[in-house]
Amino acid sequence: MVGKILEPEIKSLIDARNFGALREVFREWPPADVAEVILDVPEDEQVIVFRVLPHALAADVFEYLDFDAQQKLLRAMAHEQVVAILNEMSPDDRTALLEELPSAAARQLIRLLTPEERRIAQALLGYPEGSVGRLMTPDFIAVYENWTVQQVLDYIREHGQDSETLNVIYVVDERGKLIDDIRMREFLLKPLTSPVRDLMQKTFVALNVTDSQQEALNVFRKYDRTALPVIDSSGVLVGIVTIDDMLDVAEAEATEDIQKFGGMEALDEPYMRISFWRMVRKRAGWLVILFLGEMLTATAMANYQDEIARAVVLALFLPLIISSGGNSGSQASTLIVRAMALGEVTLRDWWRVAGREIQAGLSLGAILGTIGTLRVALWSIVGEKYFHRELYGPHWPLVAMTVGLALVGVVLWGSLSGSMLPFVLRRVGADPATSSAPFVATLVDVTGLIIYFSIALLIMRGAML
Repeated sequence: MVGKILEPEIKSLIDARNFGALREVFREWPPADVAEVILDVPEDEQVIVFRVLPHALAADVFEYLDFDAQQKLLRAMAHEQVVAILNEMSPDDRTALLEELPSAAARQLIRLLTPEERRIAQALLGYPEGSVGRLMTPDFIAVYENWTVQQVLDYIREHGQDSETLNVIYVVDERGKLIDDIRMREFLLKPLTSPVRDLMQKTFVALNVTDSQQEALNVFRKYDRTALPVIDSSGVLVGIVTIDDMLDVAEAEATEDIQKFGGMEALDEPYMRISFWRMVRKRAGWLVILFLGEMLTATAMANYQDEIARAVVLALFLPLIISSGGNSGSQASTLIVRAMALGEVTLRDWWRVAGREIQAGLSLGAILGTIGTLRVALWSIVGEKYFHRELYGPHWPLVAMTVGLALVGVVLWGSLSGSMLPFVLRRVGADPATSSAPFVATLVDVTGLIIYFSIALLIMRGAML
């Protein structure tokens, strides 16, 4: 918001090449706002603006830029400035940058780091891709239980400037093993002579360095924390993960699920950065599968072509029946996939979900079936009375009954199948988001036809069929 208000002033300073004044203005701004201004100016001026920033601010601003902007700046900056930026970046953000780069480029940048920073970068990149180890930072404050509050506060004043967060202080033993975490407020509210052990409750929650980022996200959500410690297999504290990194993970997970809901593979890259043919491959696979699935609809209709020929009126309601089943299935699938992602539903809950969806399907089907029945009846009565036409023939009560019962059956089946598919996929180790709305709709299309014509044969046999 600040950047938007001062944008004309910033532009005038850039045009006038008044870099001294520009530097002073940016000193007072949050790094996120400075990054927004850099992204808003033309590409040929982005490097000019970035170079006027003080070194410490430049490193903070660099972390807020997107990957494409970071790459452009790295290519355009002088060697000395690249070295300064990389060494001053927080380890977790630097890891995120390095793992996005081609391996040759990443190795080249790692060689520019100081020995200590290089050791940290190589250690973090050595953890499995998608693990907590790639997200954590080794910048934290750890103290011992035999220290006093005074010693802790003195230690924080001396070493806290490089810590990722000071909200939580970690207590370790002489081997570095985590034994507790204590909120900073506890140290501020206790007498200076109190030993740390008096503040300990030993009820801490920790992540393992090999845990998946999705598992870490669930832990953050469950315990409502802003930072969590990360331990190795021996219980030694090796780093911390903060909520800002978890927000990035949550955004990436949500983006992947949304794309899968659309009936395609997750892109894994921003839309404007992914190559054209790679995007086509990601989308073509599911389109072909869904297309082949829809061909089963034509096959199912071919089996009932005699019935359709004798009662053409049945074909009029096919879109109504099929879309209602697909919509109810998509609703159920979306609800269950999201509930699974939030940890609200587990595999053990499948029977409870099935029971709820049977009730919901019957209720929703009854609502739509009533509307469908009334629609057929109303149109038939009005058409015969005012237009002297029998829109649905003399057997319209049977048509109305068929449409109404078919809607109940199809919506019930759509709700049940849409809710159970995520459980089946999770059970076989697949991503539940794969049971996307188009996939469920395709499945219900085929089965909905069978339900519709089976009910029609049962009700209309001897009259129209």
